[in-house]
This record gives sequence, C-alpha cells and structure tokens, in this order.
Amino acid sequence: MDFNSLAERKRERFEQLEREIADPALFENRKRASEIMREHSSVKQLLARWNELEIAREQLDQNRELAASNDVEIAAMAEDEIPDLQKRVNDLEREFQIALLPPDENENRDAIVEIRAGTGGSEAAIFAADLYRMYNRYAEATGLKIEDLESSPSELGGLKESIFKVSGENVFKTLRFESGVHRVQRVPATEAQGRIHTSTATVAVLPEAEEIDLELKPEDLRIEVCRSGGPGGQGVNTTDSAVQIMHIPTGRIVRCQDGRSQQKNKEKALKIMRARLLEEKQREEEAKYSAHRKNQIGSGGREEKIRTYNYAQNRVTDHRIGLTLYNLDRFMEGDLDEMIKSLQAADLLERLQESSLTA
Repeated sequence: MDFNSLAERKRERFEQLEREIADPALFENRKRASEIMREHSSVKQLLARWNELEIAREQLDQNRELAASNDVEIAAMAEDEIPDLQKRVNDLEREFQIALLPPDENENRDAIVEIRAGTGGSEAAIFAADLYRMYNRYAEATGLKIEDLESSPSELGGLKESIFKVSGENVFKTLRFESGVHRVQRVPATEAQGRIHTSTATVAVLPEAEEIDLELKPEDLRIEVCRSGGPGGQGVNTTDSAVQIMHIPTGRIVRCQDGRSQQKNKEKALKIMRARLLEEKQREEEAKYSAHRKNQIGSGGREEKIRTYNYAQNRVTDHRIGLTLYNLDRFMEGDLDEMIKSLQAADLLERLQESSLTA
C-alpha cells in the first residue's frame, strides 16, 4: 500500500495546526484549544513514525543493492540483514496504518466505573464486591488511582452498588471493554449442599465528562438534601449530608451519601451525572452513523453478557473474543493485563479490517 500521499496530507495538516497554535486567539476557546493540541500531538507522533519507516525502507533498499554486490563477503552480510530489515519495515507500516485510524476522543480520559449486583440475591452482591476489589487490585498494580464516589453495602459483606472514579494515563482506553454483564459460577459460602450457583453483576465504564464537554444548567437540575441512610451505628446517620440530583430534561437521578460533607457529595453527584449524560449523548451520536456496524467486542451495553468466572475450574472466559484463561485466582487479584491487551488487540484488528485503509 502506498502511504506517501497520506503522509503528505498529514504533513500539510501539521503545518496548518502549527499556525493555529501560534495564534493566541485559539486559547480563548478552551475546548477548541484542547482539541487542536491533542490533534497536533497525534499528527506529530504519526509523522515521526513515517520518518522511521522511510529510514527503514532506505536501509532495506541499500542492503538489497549490496546483496547483489560482486564482493561475496559484503553481499553475504547484507543478505543476512535483509530479513530483520524487512520485518522492521512491515512492523512500521502496520504502526503507521494504526496511527492513521481516527482516534477515540475519550481514550485519554479518566473513567467513572459503576458496579451493580444483578441476579442472584446476596451472592450477586458478594460478587459485585469481589469485582470492586479486583479493579482496586489492578489499579494498585498499574499505578492508577481510585476515588470512591458512592456505594451501597449489603449483608454478608457484599455491595448492591459501587461507583468510583479511576484516574491515570489512558484509563478509559484501558478499562472500556469491562462494560457489560459479568457472570460468576461458584458454590456460595451459604450453600450447605455444595451446589454451584450462577449470579451476575453489571459493570459500566463511562468516560469522565468535563464542564467544557457538557454544561449542566442550574435550571435543569433539582437538587435535594436529605438525611444519609448508612448502616446503623455509623455517624453518617446523624447528618443531613446526602445529596440527590435530578436532571429534569432526562429524568436521570443521582444520589450521593458516602461523605459527611454535603458539598463533597454534591460534587460527586454532579461528576456522576455528567459522565452518564455524556455517555448517553455519545451513544446517540454513534447510533446515527454506526447502526450498521457489527462490533465483535460489543457495544459496551450493561445488558450484554461479556464474561464468565468459573471458580470450580479456575477459569475466566471472555465471550466476545472467545478467550479462556485458567488463572481465575490471579485474575481476581487484579492480574487483568492479558485479558485487557487481548480485547484491545481484537478491537484494533476489527477497526483495521473495517477501515478503508486496508483496501
């Protein structure tokens, strides 16, 4: 495939972006400036790959010429280097092709993760708590930061619901494929006869929305303060710190009561509300032009069963890509790298196949 014309267009676009950045008026619009700076960085990296590719191609051509030399020793040395140079050219061509794919505007964002117990009663709530612990372990191992926003504990140490923010580098890009229904098959601690039960929990991973992404108008919000309803005996019961926010146009409701500060709970509730509204807005926009797309990885919908955790066989299976790992014990301790990288690779392959770049 001839990338020369594509690279030339990118070079012209880079020069245009350089001129825009040099104009002080650009930074009067924060959102526009952020978009331009992000694109500038992306195109700069792409052109750097292109330069590497051109150098590698030149080296390969030189070695092919030397391999035809009358000097037997030089020709043999050049011939030996050709396979490695050819592999480097192929790898760089693929990297360049990947870099040409349209970036996901959300991939560099932090994420709001929502876990809810599904079918299975108290065992579903315990599984939801296990998933919460799993993501915490993963965050600890990879240097990500977790901030709890809201939780609703159940009996036996489970969680009816947990909402938390994960911040760090490329968080949404890393965790986005965790959205969906997670199914567990195991013998509950309360099962006297050793029978395996099946329970579920849902996970939703939302890109964190900033104020410049989504304006929440005061007249569109109904904010109510009420008494927190934590477990008995906790001091949280004695304060009127719980905050409930209703977004009137959509009817969406968010309630936060974890903290004792009314202001902190309000900030957390607004953060969750923005993320949910941004997700809804982006889904509507995507549906307009992607309704025909068959996505192997899936829509990320909360209703879609994506993974089964089978404790008897120490097995975890992701149904979207057909990957089965026999390391469930380590997986639940946050060893998610192999699964996450496999999902990202499958998504990338699908995007390349669907892209006109492969034509």
